[in-house]
Amino acid sequence: MPAILESSRPAPESPSRIAKEFRSLLADGARIRAAGTARHHPEQLRRYLPRARIDLGDASYYLTDVRQNPDIRFFVAYVRLGERAERRNLYPRIFYKDVSLVWRSASHFVRSEDDNWIGKGEARWLTLDGEQVLCSAEETTDLPLEIQTALETLLQRARPIRTDHLAVERVLRRGGDDRIAPFRDFTAPRERARQDPANLVNGGRSIAWFERADDPASLVIAAGFEPDFRAGVVERSVSKSRLYGGRLRRFRIVSRNREVQYLFMAGPRQVWIIPPQATSLLLTSYGVRAVEVAADENLCVPGYEYDFVDDSQDPPERVSQIPAGFAGKPSPLDPDRCDASPWIDGLPVVQQFRREVLRSVR
Repeated sequence: MPAILESSRPAPESPSRIAKEFRSLLADGARIRAAGTARHHPEQLRRYLPRARIDLGDASYYLTDVRQNPDIRFFVAYVRLGERAERRNLYPRIFYKDVSLVWRSASHFVRSEDDNWIGKGEARWLTLDGEQVLCSAEETTDLPLEIQTALETLLQRARPIRTDHLAVERVLRRGGDDRIAPFRDFTAPRERARQDPANLVNGGRSIAWFERADDPASLVIAAGFEPDFRAGVVERSVSKSRLYGGRLRRFRIVSRNREVQYLFMAGPRQVWIIPPQATSLLLTSYGVRAVEVAADENLCVPGYEYDFVDDSQDPPERVSQIPAGFAGKPSPLDPDRCDASPWIDGLPVVQQFRREVLRSVR
């Protein structure tokens, strides 16, 4: 069975020691390989000196103080991979937290008069209401589950938080106004990984699907890939979320065959699942896993998800990312998002999690 890594914690060194370590890497010949405007003007990154480090296997993530712009709160991060050929490269990236409370590595960005959008990874064609639509596979930007709690810890420590309107364009490559798909530096490592049969989780087939449309009770998880609630809980941690009503418990749980892992989130009332990841530690320069896990997206609907009427359309059009008929009450903090518990709580795997894990830790 694959080895299961312990969850990472921020390195114990002081911010000044981390900054000194990073300067030493540069003095020894390490090269910063930015994708944004800093690619041609590296002096733009002088102000982004890391103050923390998270290690995962042989890879390291160097992180600045927390920053924010009108759209996201984020770290500027430098990814240093463990492979010998990559040790002299430092890849600047933008790490931010999605509304599902998972930390992600942005793939690119789009900015125009009408839009300011963070790229969310690989693009795939889906059939929606009988039409082919190009959509982001957002889970491809999820950072490893093993470092999620460490990132949350650094965010909770952050005071004050700097306003920064320029970091995104300095670090990330800008796409055209309608560009959903990322660039080759994001997709190529994942494509190479798919060429090796050893990297195909469940042979490349989905590990979770629904036998009946719009029926959460019809969820099936492939044999061996079910969360191991009895012996597979490898991390428990606690954080806070204003959106979800306060105390938030987080549980990283590996599958019975140890090939994939899940992150269950449990707020005061809601439970939801972050998209499962492989336990393989093949990483890309974006700091994300190269090996993907296919699963029906309705397994991983966040506790709050978009469900609103778009009045800018004529006639007005309902926009929803919650299965039809399962949207609950709007969030008191964001009326464009509704409670998805009517769907999530119908999933057998969530019911089992509540019985076998949550009840034992109350």
